[in-house]
Amino acid sequence: MSRAGWIRLIVIAAAVAALELACRLGLIDRFTVIPPSEMAMALAEVATSPGLVAEIAASLANIAIAVMSATVAGVAVGIALHRLQRIRRIVDPLLSSYYALPLFAFYPFFIVLFGVGAVPIVIMGFLAGLAVMVLATLDGLDAIPRVLLKVAKMHQLGAVATALRVQLPAAAPHVLSGVKLAIAYGFIGVIASEFILSGHGLGFAVGYAYNSFDTRTMYGLILFIVLMVIALNLVLHAWDRRLRLRRSRLAGPP
Repeated sequence: MSRAGWIRLIVIAAAVAALELACRLGLIDRFTVIPPSEMAMALAEVATSPGLVAEIAASLANIAIAVMSATVAGVAVGIALHRLQRIRRIVDPLLSSYYALPLFAFYPFFIVLFGVGAVPIVIMGFLAGLAVMVLATLDGLDAIPRVLLKVAKMHQLGAVATALRVQLPAAAPHVLSGVKLAIAYGFIGVIASEFILSGHGLGFAVGYAYNSFDTRTMYGLILFIVLMVIALNLVLHAWDRRLRLRRSRLAGPP
């Protein structure tokens, strides 16, 4: 682990220890926040509860569909905009201000169209991750050396073959960075949508525990969500490092 990694780990451990001490000494009301050690025990109970396993599975399914759809659509739109520069100049300001829009304001509209169920929730997660995938794909394509495109042209590769064999592999590190953000935004979109109006899922379980004053279960679920996102991002970060290392080895010394 790097020095920066150790520093981050020490800061997190110190923050957790301070919170534990504050809760144990009564500086923080247990009705508001429970000690981290009890959160960990609640997490173990949540992970083995048959009823909550079904809620977790429902949320993970919605998140997986939303993130995969946003990834595929975002890459496709990014490639199209990169080829159509006139349209890109029109769309660029809209993409830059995309996350200034209150996406959850459209949730009632999706309910009217698709009813109460998984579809509006998946759409919210999809919309949350779409723009970041488009922007990441555009950044990756802009960074591709022109010589690679000239080689593809010399080999008479068509537009689809060039995109699949040259552009996407070369832009993979940027696209993977976009995937990491899309997962985070997808989690936010799906969990928040379930929290607002849903009869199942992790967001619904957190909201139900909150409204029932079941602080222990609520923090166990929140800790589960946090750890799950961290684990996914660590896996993607390791993959990203391998891709960048392999790319630097293939490039050779300057």
